[in-house]
Amino acid sequence: QSLCGGYAVFHRAGEGEQVRLGLSWTDAVSVVLSAIGVYLAFVILIRIVGQRALAAMSSFDFAATIAVGAIMGRAVLGYTPTLGAGVLGMATLFALQSAFGRVRWNRRLDRALSKVPLLLVANGAVLSDNLRKVKISEGEVRQQLRLAGVHRYDDVAALILERTGAVSVLRRGETIAPDFVADVRGRDLLASEHIRP
Repeated sequence: QSLCGGYAVFHRAGEGEQVRLGLSWTDAVSVVLSAIGVYLAFVILIRIVGQRALAAMSSFDFAATIAVGAIMGRAVLGYTPTLGAGVLGMATLFALQSAFGRVRWNRRLDRALSKVPLLLVANGAVLSDNLRKVKISEGEVRQQLRLAGVHRYDDVAALILERTGAVSVLRRGETIAPDFVADVRGRDLLASEHIRP
């Protein structure tokens, strides 16, 4: 162990590598500002692109998620990541997440920050226009229905793309309380037989 430029440095035995644990005040400020900038950029891009960016419906979605994580990590930590920078970066992101969680209690701000849920299937019929809006194929819809144990479209009262990119399946024969779909775009297309107090 040695000190180098204010950093704690460990030398690995048998290797010429160094592991830096600390960070300077300048680096600390850079990590915090980078974390805030990356988080805000992520929120804005998700707002523009919509829930499809968060969905995990194909191998392409999986690859994109990994790539985004890598880019965000590199942007926050820079080219010489340290343990201190990693801990500070995570703490900043968790603090931002907590702050935005409180902000979302305000309905207007919540709607401004995230897309509302969208109806993709109503009364067994696929809503093609809504699929195009969120760039989801009918094949991906069928995949989600199979995963939910649904065997045919006629068994579906509603398929809803949630804010998180996840999909909710509401089956026929199970009545839905009106307040459960109050924030869903396209809820007026649901048959009255499915909506009951």
